[in-house]
Amino acid sequence: MCFTAIGLCSLPAENAKAQDVDFGADFVNRYVWRGIDFGKSASIQPTIEFTSGGFTAGTWASYAMSPVENSTVSAVGASEHDLYLSYSFGNVSVGVTDYYFPTGSEIFNFDDDGAGAHYIEPNISIAGPESFPVTFYGAINAYNDPDHSIYLEASVPFSVGDTDMAVTIGGVPAESNYYGTTKAGLINMNLSVSREIEITDKFSLPIFGGYILNPYAEQSYLVFGLSL
Repeated sequence: MCFTAIGLCSLPAENAKAQDVDFGADFVNRYVWRGIDFGKSASIQPTIEFTSGGFTAGTWASYAMSPVENSTVSAVGASEHDLYLSYSFGNVSVGVTDYYFPTGSEIFNFDDDGAGAHYIEPNISIAGPESFPVTFYGAINAYNDPDHSIYLEASVPFSVGDTDMAVTIGGVPAESNYYGTTKAGLINMNLSVSREIEITDKFSLPIFGGYILNPYAEQSYLVFGLSL
């Protein structure tokens, strides 16, 4: 038995080094995911994640910090609690995410065809070498989405001074009610930035942001957040 969060472990040292538990929370002025604004509200986004070698398991959530009565997105979209698993080998990562929208839906409602509270999404990510640092990502809603919506994305990281940056372009290849499209289109063009602000010699505050454009919906967003 191993309690990595408090440093008590009976595993061999070489195995202990390969395991870790991380937890924290992000605070964002808007929760914009794949070019879609969920809830039109500032949100708090807690997470707990366990890693062991190439295996990762975790839970992540987003909760709106203000009412959503005036939102074009339903209240269901303003509250989200996900579970995810992934395994990385070399430059490839494969995983599956269970997207659960709890507002007005029971956690054990696993109905299909858009009637349930859970969407199951297998995904794959392939990172290029240093000579071609492009990461390709693909995902499909395999359960509870009548359209079986597919999302495809490519991103390129770079840095300017002390700021880490990335350009991401993502879209859907066909009609998707889940992503709000009636045909193929670009829904996510994102210029993201992140850096750490040194508070003391032992503590730095990570901050991040992004300019996000959804060409299909003709909407843009400027997002700012910080991590604890």
